[in-house]
Amino acid sequence: MKYRKIAVLYGGISDERFVSLRSGKDVLNVLSTLDIKIYSYDMKYFSLKKFLKNKYDNVLILLHGEGGEDGSVQSLLDLHNIRYVSSGVLSSYITFNKFKTKFILNNFNINVVPSFFLNISVFRKYYFLDYLYKFFCKSIIFNLGLPLIIKPNYGGSSIGILIINNFYDLYFNLKKYIYEYKSILIEKYIFGKEYTVSILNNKILPSILIKKENLYYDFKSKYECGFLNYVCPSRLSKYLDIYLSNLSMKIWKILGCKNIGRIDFIMDKYNNFWFLEINTIPGMTNYSLLPYAASKVGIDFVSLVKNIIYI
Repeated sequence: MKYRKIAVLYGGISDERFVSLRSGKDVLNVLSTLDIKIYSYDMKYFSLKKFLKNKYDNVLILLHGEGGEDGSVQSLLDLHNIRYVSSGVLSSYITFNKFKTKFILNNFNINVVPSFFLNISVFRKYYFLDYLYKFFCKSIIFNLGLPLIIKPNYGGSSIGILIINNFYDLYFNLKKYIYEYKSILIEKYIFGKEYTVSILNNKILPSILIKKENLYYDFKSKYECGFLNYVCPSRLSKYLDIYLSNLSMKIWKILGCKNIGRIDFIMDKYNNFWFLEINTIPGMTNYSLLPYAASKVGIDFVSLVKNIIYI
């Protein structure tokens, strides 16, 4: 199919705007070399009237975080019967919520990292007294152990990740985090190696081992160190590599995702894979994980962009 008009949605107002702008810039640089008409929209300054006055063959969604990965823009495009590259509304809505995603996968016997979900309404109702708050913190540690990880229930790019090493870390930081992010996960820290599996057109790309300099693969590691932190192919044994690929596709189908995405895991010392999270709109910069995995099977960045817009 030969497309003539492509719209690219990027930027937005989420905490991941910075990453989305870089994805948009790199993809638009490729699209500008093709024989097609490009319409680019920074969703921070989005005009629905201006957007709808044009007809598009396809819309490429590069909005990371709220407003893109949560199904909002997909519902708008569905309403106007506009074709787009992304998982659909329901899949996007579910996978953007880390707690709901883990709850669903747990019912399919997928290993998910043990965690405790907390939102601000529950916190205000039950833990406003200091002795109750202290008891709650102690019970979390009793059930999940140490260290712990606190993370926002929504969002990605490892924004807002905090490592908890003792009771006082939890006591002094939990309240701050719940008021800042409104909805959080408190997770058991599983020591092991982190892997990520990218999916393109419902096909598994080579898995990537992520080398961590810190306890957690944080925002700085993702966006300042480039390919230095990646090993692809991931050096897994043939058996484990096949198992991880099959597990990734199983998760992909359970959650009803499509087009492109990336799933993150951690492998413990017993070679058990634990699901961490899924990204339905992964980074699309020259040094992002999905493009890096694609390059290992002969798909350069220009070919990758073409592949995606003609899904």
